[in-house]
Amino acid sequence: MTANTRPGRSQGFTLIEVMITVAIIGILAAVAIPSYNDYVIRGRIVDAIGPLADMRVKMEQYFQDHRSYEGACNENTVAPEPAETDYFKFECSDLAATTYTVTATGKGTMNGFVYTLNQANVRATTGVKTGWSGAGKSCWVL
Repeated sequence: MTANTRPGRSQGFTLIEVMITVAIIGILAAVAIPSYNDYVIRGRIVDAIGPLADMRVKMEQYFQDHRSYEGACNENTVAPEPAETDYFKFECSDLAATTYTVTATGKGTMNGFVYTLNQANVRATTGVKTGWSGAGKSCWVL
């Protein structure tokens, strides 16, 4: 018999110790997982606002060349419509001589998020997922 053990007592964890450990892990997961999901979603928003900001520059270059926004957002122009990403699709609308609107609409896990940009460089968050705030703001809300 070794000096560290007593006769009749086994070594290991009791059921209550294991249950307490599982409960602590469950509480930590309940707090961490939603926070992590929000963090991931915020990271995916860049897929919308990056191409929109880039499109602003391209639209102004197109306007400088043609003195109108009409005809922009087409293939083979200096301002083609942004390519669809994994999380957002883009659409040009309201194309006229002096106006345009470019919209990024979320898809898949980003469904519900909508960001717009127009000729006056007004950046708006026009839609967000349920539970998020910022819809209707005159800026891009992350």
